[in-house]
Amino acid sequence: MNYQEFGFIRIAAAAPIVELASPMQNATRIGDLYESLREAGCSIVLTPELSITGYSCEDLFYSDNLLDECYEALDWLAKRTEETALVVGAPIHFPNGKMYNCGVVCANGTIIGAVPKCAIPNHNEFYEHRWFDTGNGVLEDVDIGEHSFRLSRDQGFQVSGSTFAIEICEDLWIPNSPSIEHCLNGALLVLNLSASNELVAKADYRRALVSNQSAKCICAYLYASCGIYESTKDTVFSGHLLACENGMVLGESERFCINETTLVVDVDVDKLRYERRRTSTYRMATAASNLTVVPCCIQAPLPTTTRTYPSQPFVPSEGAELSSRTAEVLQIQSSGLLRRLVSANAKSLVLGLSGGLDSTLAFLVCLDALQRLGGSTDSLIPVTMPGPGTSEHTLESVHLLASATGTKLVELDIRHSVDNHLGLLEHDGGVDLTLENAQARERTKILFDLANMHDGIVVGTGDLSELALGWCTFNGDHMSSYNVNVSVPKTLVAHVVKWYAERRAPSALAKVLHRIVKTPISPELVPSLPGEIQQRTEEILGPYEVHDFFLYHYLRTGAGLQKLYAIARIAFLEKYQDNEIKKFLAIFWERFCKNQFKRTVLPAGPKVGTVNLSPRGDWRMPDEAQCLQLLESIRDF
Repeated sequence: MNYQEFGFIRIAAAAPIVELASPMQNATRIGDLYESLREAGCSIVLTPELSITGYSCEDLFYSDNLLDECYEALDWLAKRTEETALVVGAPIHFPNGKMYNCGVVCANGTIIGAVPKCAIPNHNEFYEHRWFDTGNGVLEDVDIGEHSFRLSRDQGFQVSGSTFAIEICEDLWIPNSPSIEHCLNGALLVLNLSASNELVAKADYRRALVSNQSAKCICAYLYASCGIYESTKDTVFSGHLLACENGMVLGESERFCINETTLVVDVDVDKLRYERRRTSTYRMATAASNLTVVPCCIQAPLPTTTRTYPSQPFVPSEGAELSSRTAEVLQIQSSGLLRRLVSANAKSLVLGLSGGLDSTLAFLVCLDALQRLGGSTDSLIPVTMPGPGTSEHTLESVHLLASATGTKLVELDIRHSVDNHLGLLEHDGGVDLTLENAQARERTKILFDLANMHDGIVVGTGDLSELALGWCTFNGDHMSSYNVNVSVPKTLVAHVVKWYAERRAPSALAKVLHRIVKTPISPELVPSLPGEIQQRTEEILGPYEVHDFFLYHYLRTGAGLQKLYAIARIAFLEKYQDNEIKKFLAIFWERFCKNQFKRTVLPAGPKVGTVNLSPRGDWRMPDEAQCLQLLESIRDF
């Protein structure tokens, strides 16, 4: 497998040990690092600001000896390069006395081009303007040894089909960073050669700055700052290396290392292209200047990838934000319901309670909304409607849930009405889709009639995963006045219910919530043996965690079918075999394509996360889309 085909490009940042004012020694170290990173499959290698000379050479930058040796080192180093781009920092000077702090791009044995620093700091501990001039507006042809190249701020460098641009240290910290225009002109990667000294808490600010710039520009941002062997006369440097992609930190080095440090990451440029296409305001923005793109080198093949993928991308990761993120999910849901309740001037909330995960979460949301409004639980009408497939286990869970919360449960047995309904149709009574859907529609009809009787609204319970797979009955459980779970996938539903049990519920309620979380997922529409749940959804469809993984990466990152398979193999390496993942992917794709008609007439509900299937918002797809022909290709992955 070649991950290059899925849009991955491997890039590296390095903070070599620097010998101040010794360009050839620095070039030798950089060359050795470059060679090892090239062999590791890197297509681009970035070094810090003025890495050839050292950043803190001060008035030595005036010296002919230093500048001549710097050019000799650049010539020697460029000739060592192969089909991996090397970006080094060096001063470039002219007979008129101008000197520029530059990022120099080398590949295939030559110097491809150089980009000057534009924002020259001359405040606090920085006084660069003593030596260097701004690169704004500079356009010069430069000859160093056998190398002829262009010096300009407004140029990018193409590695296969991806363009990277360069800015240098302070360029990032100013309001009109060059990277903004570079990205608007098509650069997908931004490289920053930096010499950012360390102060208490500055690393946090720097990390946020790089992360936010990558999000604002929808790009990958690679940052390399010089290490501890710069002069420490007034400042200390740490060798901080950072890589971010559209706001996400892909990797970060340790700081203050006494040895050279490197950071290697795989960037998903296809994901960045997809995000730019779907973000209309990004497409509408314009750049004041153009970007001249210079061919640089060919991307290296990637038989492996450094990327890792959480198996449950919708679920908050462990850590300090776990509880606050989960609480926010519940707060968004209850706020949406609260507003709809006030707007409808309704007196009650009517909810079908099955003893499963989805209706339990909706029930908790109802309680939260009523509590915030200062209402009593009397305004909540939970209804359980046992049918031919209802198990004793889930019916008992419903009663325990109502008892633990002090709500009055309405129990209406629908077996007789379903039999009458099927009798009118002259149905033979066999287990088929008609039997299953008749139960779902009978329940929905009762809920809406009860809402009419009690001046209320029907609260929907179906989740995002079921909508994606069409695992709901059209005009049955698919319908409601307002669906609080409409953008909450099954894996997140389970997480929120479990979190509620552990963080907010009194002991009696916590016990029943844990019981519900452990119950096998089932629509319970097929008659079962006493004490058993006959119809188990994940035995029919495959695991929800895998379907949620496919859903997230198809809609959020734009991954195609082959890429979905490739990254699912990484996420579920220890859990599912390749043939199982192919089977689940085929089920997901077929059901997703065939069931848009259910999503097209979806009731309203609150958007909770970045993935949503509302036909009025995030996802608009023709009901008749012909995309099933791609199923055949899955077998050949």
